[in-house]
Amino acid sequence: MKVNNQLYPPIESRAQFFLQVDQVHQLYIEESGNPQGIPILFVHGGPGGGCSADNRRFFDPYKYRIILFDQRGCGKSTPHACLVDNTSQALTEDIEKIRSFLKIDKWVLFGGSWGSTLSLLYAEKYPDKVISMVLRGIFLCREEDIDWFYQQGADKIFPDFWQDFIAPILPKDQHRMVGAYYDLLTGEDELSRMRAAESWSVWEGKTSTLTTDEKLIEKFSNPHFALAMARIECHYFKHHAFLAPNQILENTPSIIDIPIKIIHGRYDMVCPIKQAYQLAKQLPMSELIICQAGHSAKEKEISQQLIKATDEITL
Repeated sequence: MKVNNQLYPPIESRAQFFLQVDQVHQLYIEESGNPQGIPILFVHGGPGGGCSADNRRFFDPYKYRIILFDQRGCGKSTPHACLVDNTSQALTEDIEKIRSFLKIDKWVLFGGSWGSTLSLLYAEKYPDKVISMVLRGIFLCREEDIDWFYQQGADKIFPDFWQDFIAPILPKDQHRMVGAYYDLLTGEDELSRMRAAESWSVWEGKTSTLTTDEKLIEKFSNPHFALAMARIECHYFKHHAFLAPNQILENTPSIIDIPIKIIHGRYDMVCPIKQAYQLAKQLPMSELIICQAGHSAKEKEISQQLIKATDEITL
């Protein structure tokens, strides 16, 4: 039992699967909670972040059939940190393959940060398969949104952390941070690649909370986690997330009838709140809940609102 909208107690997964989605990629999928409950899919961030056991704890295990999966190249999915055929379109189709594999008619989507991006992309293509959505830290993945965090914007808020982020990049290349990092992360020099991966990943870990969270930074600095996170994120952002300019907002008419809770920290420096505001304005069935918090789902008020949102969902 949980108290006052706090995380539900830890639970074990009751089933694990590996699904071959193409000739290269095999995805890790797990289920927990009530096998007869409302199907809900946890869509993790990054891209490249992977899932963890704590992700199960946003949901009432008696109410929900809880489904977690690791997207291409991260977590327990294989091959690790692989960029081949790793695109937004492929990930969208992977979600549909998982739905079909698990024989689910319709489900709830729960995604934060990049997870909100991917949830919106899936819903816009398959609106008839979505019951409702709970989204956190909206990331529209436009060039301006990527530039804010990796080129000019967040550096003004975190000038000390920014110095660590730019350290692996030669001064002559610091005007193109994503491209310069991509060169290192896809290069042959393993030491340079691993150093770049840690710097890229830790930058996000340091800036995701209002106050520094050492446990979060430790997670983001783990070499296995950092390599997938950095390589896959940089791959996506180098290629504009494989999306047309402003694609998500332009396609919102297809999801206008889906109930959506949007939860966003007012002081989110990874994905500034303007993105959530712009999305909510175009979706009359949505509700925007602004928290006095940063970006991370681990922040207390954001966690509380996420759980409140899942508790309130009914069929």
